[in-house]
Formats: sequence, C-alpha cells, structure tokens
Amino acid sequence: MRRLAAFVLALALAACAREDSVAQGAAASVSAALSTTAPSPAASGAANRNWTKGRYFISAANPYAVEAGEEILKRGGTAVDAAIAVQAVLGLVEPQSSGLGGGAFMLHYDPASGALEAYDGREVAPMSATPDRFMLANGEPMNFMDAVAGGLSVGVPGVVRMLEYAHQEHGSMDWRDLLAPARRLSTDGFKVSPRLNGLLQKVTRLKELPTAADYFYDKDGSPRPVGYVLKNPEYAETLRILGEEGPGAFYRGQIAREIVEAVNGAPNPGGMTELDILSYTAVKREPVCGPYRTLKVCSMPPPSSGGVTLLQMLSLLQNFDLKAAGPNSVEAIHLIFETSRLAYADRNQYLADQDKAAAGGGLTVEEVIDGLLNTEYLKARSGLIDRSAAATSVSAGDPSPFVKSGAAKWKALAPSLSPDPPSTSHFVVVDGEGRVVSMTTTVEFAFGSHLMAGGMILNNQLTDFSFLPERNGVPVANAVAPGKRPRSSMTPLVVFDGEGRLRAALGSPGGPAIIGYVAKTLIGVVDWGMSMQAAIDAPNIVYPRGAPIVETNGLEAGVLEGLSRLGHQVTQRELESGVHGFSVRPDGSFDGGADRRREGVWRTGVVEVRPED
Repeated sequence: MRRLAAFVLALALAACAREDSVAQGAAASVSAALSTTAPSPAASGAANRNWTKGRYFISAANPYAVEAGEEILKRGGTAVDAAIAVQAVLGLVEPQSSGLGGGAFMLHYDPASGALEAYDGREVAPMSATPDRFMLANGEPMNFMDAVAGGLSVGVPGVVRMLEYAHQEHGSMDWRDLLAPARRLSTDGFKVSPRLNGLLQKVTRLKELPTAADYFYDKDGSPRPVGYVLKNPEYAETLRILGEEGPGAFYRGQIAREIVEAVNGAPNPGGMTELDILSYTAVKREPVCGPYRTLKVCSMPPPSSGGVTLLQMLSLLQNFDLKAAGPNSVEAIHLIFETSRLAYADRNQYLADQDKAAAGGGLTVEEVIDGLLNTEYLKARSGLIDRSAAATSVSAGDPSPFVKSGAAKWKALAPSLSPDPPSTSHFVVVDGEGRVVSMTTTVEFAFGSHLMAGGMILNNQLTDFSFLPERNGVPVANAVAPGKRPRSSMTPLVVFDGEGRLRAALGSPGGPAIIGYVAKTLIGVVDWGMSMQAAIDAPNIVYPRGAPIVETNGLEAGVLEGLSRLGHQVTQRELESGVHGFSVRPDGSFDGGADRRREGVWRTGVVEVRPED
C-alpha cells in the first residue's frame, strides 16, 4: 500500500509540477522524470491496478559491486537495500578501499517526502584512547606507516550499524537476501582485478601481517595474480551470521570477539574491548547545504570536513565567472587553487568531531557551521583573492567578529597535524521509486590497518586524528579522545535546483583531495556544461596540503607556465580519484559517470515497481 500510495501521489504531483511548491516540486520532478506508468496486464484480474516502471541508476568502483546492487534493484529493492549489497561486495573485491570493518557517510533523499537525511557511520576511538596515542616517548609524533600497521590505528567499525539504521527507515528486503551476492562471491571466488593486484605489489608491508599475507599472497610472497580466483570463506561466514542473526550480530558475539582479538593481538595493540564495539552508535545528522550559482548543494556536516570546506570553496568561487574563464584555463585553475587554500586552512584549524569538542568547551556543530559559512565572513575571505597572483601565504581566518555567540572559542585552537592519506570508495544508487543514496565509505589507508578479522580488512581510521594533541600549549580540535570520531574529508553530495528538484548526486575517494575532486567535477557540470563523464575525466587539480597538484599530463604546457607566472609551484602527480555519480538531463534521464582511473562502471535500467496488496 505504501508503494501504491507513493505512485498515486506521484501522478497527481506530475500533473501540476509547474505550479507546485518547492517541496512538492522535488517529489513531482523525480516521480515524473524517472517513472512512466502502464496498466497492469489482464492476467492480474484487477482493471484498476497499475504499476510504475521506474528508472534506476547505479555507479560504483567495481563491476562486481554494480552487478550486486543492480540485482537488488531489479527485484524492487530500495536504494538503501542496494547500498547494503554494494558495500558487502566492495569489502570483498576492493578491500584496499572500504569494507564492513570500516566506516562511512551516507546521504539519503526520498522524493515522496522531499527529505534529505545524513547518516554518520564514522568509526570511534576506543575508551582507552588518550590524546598522546600517536606520540613517541621523546615527544615526537610517530611515523605514519608505523602508526598504520597494527591495532593502534583501528577505530570501532561503524558502517554496519549505519546501514542498519538507514535500512530500518528506508529498507524493504531481508538482510540475508541483501548479503547473498557477496556471500556467493566469497564462497565461489572472484577474479583478482588489475587494481587489486597492483596495490598488493605496492603495499608490501601487508605481507608482515600473517592473516593478510596468507590471504593476499602465495607461499613465495607473490601477490595473487590478475584473474586469480580468490575465495574468502571467513568472510562468507561473517555474512552468514549477519544474514541469519541480523546486522546487530556484528557488534556482539563471534564477530566482535574476532575484531577485539585481532586489534589487541597485533603489533601496536589497540586497547579495544567488546564493550567498545557493543556501545557503538550511528548518528543521523542534519545535512549541511549552501548555494552555488542557481543550485542548492548538500553534503555531510562534521565530523566530516568535506561538506563545510566544499561549500566554502563554492561560495568564494561564486564571485568569479568560471564559465567565461573556461575549463582548464590559467584563470580558472588559479581561482580554484586560491579558494582551496583559504577553505583548507579553515578546515585544518577548526573542523573535527564537534560533538566531542563541544563537550570539552569547544565549538559546537552549529557554531562551526554558522561561522565558517557566514556570508559576511566569506565575503571578507574572498577579498584576499588576487586574480593576478597567488598569495604568498594563507592562514585560517577568524569568524569570531561575524558570529552571534561563542566568539572566544575561535581563538583557542591550533592547526591539526593529520596525514589523512588517500583511499576510500564512493557509490551512488537511485531506486525505481526515485530514492537516492550517495555514500562514501572507507577503511582509510590502502588495506586499512593491514589487520583482518572475520575475513574483513580492519580500518586504520584513528590515524585521521591529529598526531599532535596541542601546539605551543594550544589544543588541537582534531586531537584523539575516547569515543571521539576522527575528522574526515569525505564529501558525498546531493544537488537540487532552485525549485527543489533533484539535479545530481556524486562523491569521490582520495583523502583530503576528495574535496577538490568533487569540486572540479561539480564545476565541470555546472559552469562548463560538461556531461558527468566528461567532468569526471577532466584533469584533477587539487591543493590539499599547502602545495598545488595537477594530474600528470593533464594540462597543456602553456597552462602550467601561466600558473607558474602567477606564483604557483605546481607538482604533477598521478591523482587517482574515484568519482561516481549522475546529473539529471532536462528530459529527466540520467547522465551518469564512473571514474576510469579506477575500475568503476555505471548502469541504468527500468524496473517494474508493483503495488502491494
């Protein structure tokens, strides 16, 4: 009856879409643009019974994952149902990037209600964690790779609890069915891809951890070759437990014990307990939204820094005509670099898990968003941009004169020291009834902590905290604390037009460069009229850590010379984004894209969504 009601409502809204309010327009546009109606066949015996033929979409970083999600969508599953299937398969076939042993952020849009919701499945530090977790006895921070490998870096995994939360509100199929594609692949095996094989060759430290070494390498220490059929019976058993007992079984009993044993029995033991795992909670948050040109762009709030930092960049760029400057021009790239520098400086100083920061007298989520996205503050920051030269130095701004409360808190923080390396995965799903999932998921570094439990790679997410808890006696917002979530750069997007109609959804992996990858792609679609695929394929240009980086062989020599004359000391490097997403064409069809720098694919099709009796 729920689907029938949604269908009838969609027809009514579609008939008067141009005259509807903003909220109605959002529902009508998706229902009208993504669905057509047809009478039920005579065999149904019910002359008044109709069904919708809804158009679905899915884009992800591996063909196996896309096939799993498509299987669920074709059976009438929701976008969240498909997301569970996709994540379970990605954790098996792309273990270097994400998995059930990691965390994620999800945006969910429901056209029937017009509601956009943000689900936070970020990992948390165990209760034994202290601010000096990554400090040596001599007072110096640990070497990053020394901190990564072992139990010290592992946070309590959050993605399963987050998916459980979203499924309770937006799912329709049984978990046993949703996990079936991944369980089949675990039992029967999947072919090792070129990307997985290549990373196994590069991340040689993985061989130092026995469980991972036995799984990913042969007896001679050579990585499983491309095309090798790799089976994972331990993961199949984990999925069997979750399918039979429900997702809550991840946080108690056998699975939780295996995680704790792996974390505490490893080099650099992590001090995690079964109570830490049992106590984990996913959080639903208010998405953070802001304008860009005629659009409304929405993403994740803290503990992700991605949404606020991206919206700062876009707000600063609104003052300039990027369309006239043209794609890959010296002027456009210079402006993107300069706005990136200003936004990243604020990010590094102020953004963190504001829930824990506020408990310690720091900035609340509301205060940090209101300050960093304050119109007058951003206008002042925009005045620092010189169109004719790169700034010699950039530092965090001071929003305190522009805020209504908490002004003193802005001056009591020092910059973070977090390596924040690239990895992660992003996927987008639209189901036959127009619901959208835009989800970024991660184990942090390639193969996370290099530890495995229950056939899963365990994350090294705690190395996203600042290794220095304070600087010159001034506290760092992103310092380690028990039960705290490390700052993230993940930036899942859902984009609407001025009337509230769905226009796009996208996101990317890439550590701190995520924000730049997403910005470049959105600018390509909005300012330069590119297709989603063309915008993804366009050369990456990022400024994530105090220096400008462009994709190797991505820009013409004359453009590089022009940037140099403006004062940009540009480095060329392989920049492996993994942008996946779509925009909506004027006729309502999907303009999809998948990042060819990885192994992504996208698919769209029609599924019959029949009303329930």
